[in-house]
Amino acid sequence: MVLLGSLLQRAKLALQASGSQTPDLDVRLLAEASLDVSTLDMVVRPDLEISAISAERFETMMARRLKGEPVHRILGEREFYGLTFKLSAATLEPRPDTEALIDLVLPYLRDIAGQKTAPEILDMGTGTGAIAVTLLHEVKNAEAVAVDISEQALETATQNAERSGVATRFKALHSDWFKNVSGQFDMIVSNPPYIPHHEIAALSCDVREYDPFIALDGGKDGLDFYRSLALNAVNHLYKNGMVCVEIGAGQHSDVEAIFSEQGLQLIETMRDLGGHERAMIFKLRS
Repeated sequence: MVLLGSLLQRAKLALQASGSQTPDLDVRLLAEASLDVSTLDMVVRPDLEISAISAERFETMMARRLKGEPVHRILGEREFYGLTFKLSAATLEPRPDTEALIDLVLPYLRDIAGQKTAPEILDMGTGTGAIAVTLLHEVKNAEAVAVDISEQALETATQNAERSGVATRFKALHSDWFKNVSGQFDMIVSNPPYIPHHEIAALSCDVREYDPFIALDGGKDGLDFYRSLALNAVNHLYKNGMVCVEIGAGQHSDVEAIFSEQGLQLIETMRDLGGHERAMIFKLRS
C-alpha cells in the first residue's frame, strides 16, 4: 500500500538532493498529472491510498525529472498567456519572459485591427506557435503566417493553433528564415535564437540538454538573427508596419543599432517580470 503523503515526501527529498530549485512545485505538477489528485488532496489527505499503477506512473515521471528533464517536457505541455501549448523535441518551451512581447505588441495590433479587416502577422521562428497563436486568440480578426525551419515544430504549432481555436487564421510556412516568405505584413514578431555560441555550454542542463540547439544558437555574438531580421523585414512590411522582437540580457543597445541601420526606429520597450528589458518594437522610419 502506498500513501500519498509518504510518496510525495520521498519525491521532494530526492529532488532536493539532486539540486532541484523547485522541488515542491515539481512534485505537485507531476503528482497532479499522474496520480489524479488535486493540490488540496496533497495538503489535507496525506493518508490517501494510491494505486500501484498510479504510483508507478508517478515514479516513472520522477525518474525523468531526476535525470534533469524539465517538468513541462515530461508533461508534454506548458501554459502561456492563459493558453496551453503542446511541446515537442523541436520546440522551445514558451516561457513567462516572452509574455512581455505579447504585452508590448497587443496595443499596437489592436489599433491596426480597428483600421483594417484582417491585420497580417508574420511570426519568424514560431516553434510551438505560442506568439502567433496567442496574438490570434487575443485579436479575433488577425491572421498569421508562422515560419520555422523545422517541419516538426510547424506540426506542433499547427496542433496548438487547432487546440486554441485559431487554426483558420493560422498558416504554417516551412522556410529557412525569409527564404520562402512572400508578401507584406502589418506586424513581424520573433523570439529568435539569441544566445552567443560560446555561452551555450554553460547554460543549465534543463536548457542545454532539452531545448533544441538550433533555437538557442544566435551565432558568435548572439545577434545573427537580428541582423537578418532587420535586413529582410523592410521588404516585408506595409508602410506603417512594425517589428517586435524578444532580446537577451544586455542586448538592447546592439539590437537597437542593428535595426536603426536598416531604417527601423525603436518606439517602445517592455521589461519582463524580473525587470529585464525583454522586448522591443520598431517601426519603419518616416
